[in-house]
Formats: sequence, C-alpha cells, structure tokens
Amino acid sequence: MNLKIAFDAKRAFLNNSGLGNYARTIIKTLNYFNPKLKQYLYTTSVNDDDFFREITQFTTIEIIKPNSFLENKLKNYWRSYSITKNLIKQNIDVYHGLSNELPINIKKFKGKKIVTIHDLIFLRYPNLYPFLDRLIYRRKFYAACKNADIIIAISEETKKDIISYFKIPEQKIKVVYQSCDDSFYKKYSELEIQEVKKTHHLPASYLLYVGTIEKRKNLLTIVKALSHVKKIPLVVVGKKTNYFKEVNNFIQQNNLSNSVIFLENVTNNQLPIIYQNAAMFIYPSIFEGFGIPIIEALISQTPVITTNKGCFPEAGGPNSVYIDPLDEIMLAQKINEILDSENLKKDISVKGFKYAEKFHKNKIAEQLMEIYKK
Repeated sequence: MNLKIAFDAKRAFLNNSGLGNYARTIIKTLNYFNPKLKQYLYTTSVNDDDFFREITQFTTIEIIKPNSFLENKLKNYWRSYSITKNLIKQNIDVYHGLSNELPINIKKFKGKKIVTIHDLIFLRYPNLYPFLDRLIYRRKFYAACKNADIIIAISEETKKDIISYFKIPEQKIKVVYQSCDDSFYKKYSELEIQEVKKTHHLPASYLLYVGTIEKRKNLLTIVKALSHVKKIPLVVVGKKTNYFKEVNNFIQQNNLSNSVIFLENVTNNQLPIIYQNAAMFIYPSIFEGFGIPIIEALISQTPVITTNKGCFPEAGGPNSVYIDPLDEIMLAQKINEILDSENLKKDISVKGFKYAEKFHKNKIAEQLMEIYKK
C-alpha cells in the first residue's frame, strides 16, 4: 500500500526536548522500517542540524515550508490554515499532528486525521500554567480531539485524561507508547566514554536526573535527599526555568554546592553515555504524560527510582523502584539500598532492560502503520 502520510513536523526540526524527540523518533523509525513510505513534513522552518541532514538524504521524504514572503511573515497563520490547502493539493492520505494540535480548518481535508495527545497537565494542575495559556491549550487540544478520526495517547494515563476531561469516546483513542533514539541502544567504546567524562568533568560515580528544571518535575526532592545519602554527587541535565532559583537557594543554604553538578551543552550523542555510566536514574516528577527519560534509563540498563502513581509504573515496569515524590527520606532510603547492593542494582537493571523491549521502535512503527492502514 503506497500511503502518503503528512506530519506536523515543526517540533521535529525546532524543539530539542520532549515533543521534538517524539516527532524525530517517529519520522526516522517509520522511514527505517518502511523505506518506500512517502512522508511529507510540514514545518515553519528548519535548523541545519543532524536531523535535517539525515532526513534530506531520503527521496521519499519531502519538507514543506512557507515559500512566499507573506507566508514567512505569517508563519502561525500558515501552520493554522495553509497546511490544509497543501494536504488537499498533494492528495495526502493521512495527516498526523504529532504535538497535540491540528490546523484550525482541518475539516476541509477529506483524508484521515490523527492527533497525538501527550498529556493534559494544564487541566490536572492548572496552578502551574498562566490563565491565558490554559485557555489556548484547552481550545487547541479539544478541537484537535474532536476533529481527529483517531487520537493517539502516549500512555493509558493520558487516555484516561482525554476521556475524563474532553468526554471523548474510548474507541476513538489508541495507546501507542513512545520509543527513544537509537543512540541509547549503542554500546560505546572506552575512548568515547572517557571523552564525555572529561568534557563534562563527570565523577566516577553519580546519581542522575534528566529533565527540564521546573516545579512539576520536582528536582528539589532529590536535592533534599542528598543530606541523607551516602556521599555521592547528583548530576543534573536539563533546561533551567525560574524553579532553578528555588533549587539553587536550597543548595547554597545547605552547603551542597559540591554535591550537585549542573551540566551545560550536553549533545544528543553524549547523553546516552551519561545515562549508561550513572549509578542510578532518579525521576520524582509529580505528573507526566509518559516520562520518556525513564525509558532512556531502562534501555541504558541504569536502575530507575521514580514516582509511585500516575503513568510512572506504566513506564518503569514492575522492577523499577517507586517512591512518594515528596518524601525525601523514603527516596534517600531507596538510593542507599541500591548503592549498598551490587546484586540488587544488577537485578533492577537487567529486568528493566527486558521490560523496555515493549517500547522498541520496531513495535511502535508496526502499531502506527497498522493505524494508518486501517
């Protein structure tokens, strides 16, 4: 079947974190397992980076951008209205909005419409978002869910929220998990490992947190736990927000400056090495749609400690370690238990890696292609 699939690929080209990683992984994975599949990637602009250079090598992938002076000046309008005209003109079979939204006039497109909803955190925790942002998000997400033929939820937890908040029929929603980049499956040479350790001044042994430094992701609980943990530093990889000030104030007031290392300019190729060489990965987030860093850690064969409710057991599986995300004493106890037992650490790592097979990209590609074909 020679399907023509179009994607909202703006974040694949312009976003280096969660939504961008999700979009890039899907585009590359579908191309890898279905090299004859024709993909049309709609984006307001591109960056000359590894992803762009990789994608432009394939004749089955076409990048569509605003091509007139006016369209380039009105990029949001182009994304909201002009994409639909292009879909009709190019006889696209399926349009997949990869990041929670569809064009405003998508009803004019007679092909099939799919949207991925990552989470509805702005409705669960409205206090974390400005009022105007909540209004915009609710309008966009709800319209996309109503106009889509199929909604892809990235977890059972997100599916429940779509049903609860938007009253969408369950049969319209398919759960397709996220995968992560091939680089996390790679075994790196000692030379590559030492180069990354030298570049970022990594200690011999360390705890690891990866994620935006924002209140919802709750880095402060890990920092508080350090006072009750055997001497081992915490390495933090993530974009700083205003919440960083709160975390940093606690660090300064409790003389923990030598115990917390904030890394800057970590590349996509360096991150898997940082995961693979960590003593354990800690992710006490309050709420996520899924929690892709957990999968990255499992595939890196690094023990995971994460939150005991929501989507986290779904992502972490039966052998990760779970805590109350606001209980630093419980967290410290679990960290010490793993540090004290090499056998426990190995058991968690091996079983976690096996569980993560369900998130392998070939399974994700099969599920998506089945949805597209149907």
